[in-house]
Amino acid sequence: MTHLTRCFLTPAPNRLTSSPQRLHAAVAAAFPPADTTTSPGHRVLWRLDETHHPHRHTLLIVSPSPPDLTHVIEQAGHPDTPGWDTRPYTPLLNALRPGARMRFRLTANPTKAAFRRGRRGVRTAAATPGEQIQWLLQRAPGAGFAPSPDHQSALMVTRHQILDFPRGPAGQPKKNVHLHAVTYEGHLQVTDPDGLRHTLTHGLGRAKGYGCGLLTLAPDPPAPHPPQG
Repeated sequence: MTHLTRCFLTPAPNRLTSSPQRLHAAVAAAFPPADTTTSPGHRVLWRLDETHHPHRHTLLIVSPSPPDLTHVIEQAGHPDTPGWDTRPYTPLLNALRPGARMRFRLTANPTKAAFRRGRRGVRTAAATPGEQIQWLLQRAPGAGFAPSPDHQSALMVTRHQILDFPRGPAGQPKKNVHLHAVTYEGHLQVTDPDGLRHTLTHGLGRAKGYGCGLLTLAPDPPAPHPPQG
């Protein structure tokens, strides 16, 4: 069974929401220690979304078991929406069919291989909008979807953040983490339901522990037809 959890948080500066490292630790603490029988690839995914509400962010979590977010609510919960909502995600996953068209949102860490003296070197950030779009287009077939042919703007970059934060055990020297978090929105068409189910539950790209990789779907209303005559 897979679960989808939504929790509203206050965007006011605080120790939790201002640090991907702390929020990663808080999400991990919402679950019991990993069972040795759990598939290593079936991991917890999370994403912190800005919303149209100016004083509220949304924490989304996809997980094999329901989380206990009491400690998250105590540190950063929104006063008007206490608690969190967890629902079964499996019915949506099982309902995916080839050709279905849906809206999507994804925050990912797109990267590209840097070549040095003719050899593939370290991976660097895909920093331009064109590189970021190309990164997702290259991965879409293997992820079980394609941009919807019904929409001219089927794939857009709506946000680009540079996250820079320290990581390391308390009391020890910290290593600085620097990554690009890119939010994509648009419309997709399901090409491979099994592949898309895997993407929805295992994530896409790198930096999944820091709020990247979670793809979510929503119903897509039919695109308007052009006027006739």
